[in-house]
Amino acid sequence: MQAQAAQYVGNKSFEVVEGRCEAPAADEVRLKVGYVGICGTDMHIYHGVMDQRVKPPQVVGHEMSGVVDAVGASVNGYSVGDRVVVRPLDYCGNCPACNEGHSHICHNLKFMGIDSVGAFQSYWNVKSRTLHKLPENVSLKQGALIEPLAVACHDISRARLKAGEKAVILGGGPIGQLVAQVAIGIGAEVMISEPSPERRAFAEKTGALAINPLEQDLKAAVEDWTRGKGADVVFEVSGVQPAVDAMTEIASVRGRICMVAIHSKKPQLDLFKFFWRELELVGARVYEAADFEQAIEMVSSGKIDLVPFISKIAQLSDIGSAFASMDGNPSGMKALVACGAED
Repeated sequence: MQAQAAQYVGNKSFEVVEGRCEAPAADEVRLKVGYVGICGTDMHIYHGVMDQRVKPPQVVGHEMSGVVDAVGASVNGYSVGDRVVVRPLDYCGNCPACNEGHSHICHNLKFMGIDSVGAFQSYWNVKSRTLHKLPENVSLKQGALIEPLAVACHDISRARLKAGEKAVILGGGPIGQLVAQVAIGIGAEVMISEPSPERRAFAEKTGALAINPLEQDLKAAVEDWTRGKGADVVFEVSGVQPAVDAMTEIASVRGRICMVAIHSKKPQLDLFKFFWRELELVGARVYEAADFEQAIEMVSSGKIDLVPFISKIAQLSDIGSAFASMDGNPSGMKALVACGAED
């Protein structure tokens, strides 16, 4: 099959062009790309709001799985045929954050597939330091969802959620649902606050309680669920002001609030509640290597089933249909684009 690449060209449009199959640099591997997922950031790119950063025409995409096709001269630990996923963070290694062990939030971080060439192509050359191996019992389709699952693992880690605790997730989109799955997987109890009936149904089908905050009193529901204590942990995943208002109302004394969402406008925050209840607020931006390893282990061990999250699979030549299927579709969780490599 001829190598292909799908370039985002602006205005909700992609152009499929001839791809490249280049020898990897000394510290790189060449991957034959299997599947690439579409995330919320990709949808923002699709809608044109990130054109200044992406600089179309550009190959984007970062939620991926693939097979090692060639190995650079200085690469150790990887061989042709290895099934892998990519942790798409290109860090400098020299800034204060990197020097303190926080390379995932490097001062000079470049996000692969946004700030540089991404995975919507037949072959992709990446640094070997970004790779994680997939066990044989994790398919390439599931592998394409390891990256967003690693986001959820990082959120759980930042919030220090433990077995037996009760967590409320504000927002039932793909990341909120994955946070719920990791929380349930470690033994916590979960309630999701989400207006969409399709997403509430998905949450309930996968083991969480679900509430419509537009029709029910969320604070009263949480108090009833926790016997008046409040939530041990609240995850704000929606990015809207009403959720910011709710998160301080439903958190327990010394509860932890994890800010996962990106807010396009500076939200108003009830700082009095932080003082009064000694609350904590932590941010969670992307993920670390350990989060990828945890995500892979949770899928491999059967604690999390990613198959229900796959809403559609389209070929690379039909990438536009995959994006269109996710546009304004509350029942869609993850669309995958098949780029060539198979299990």
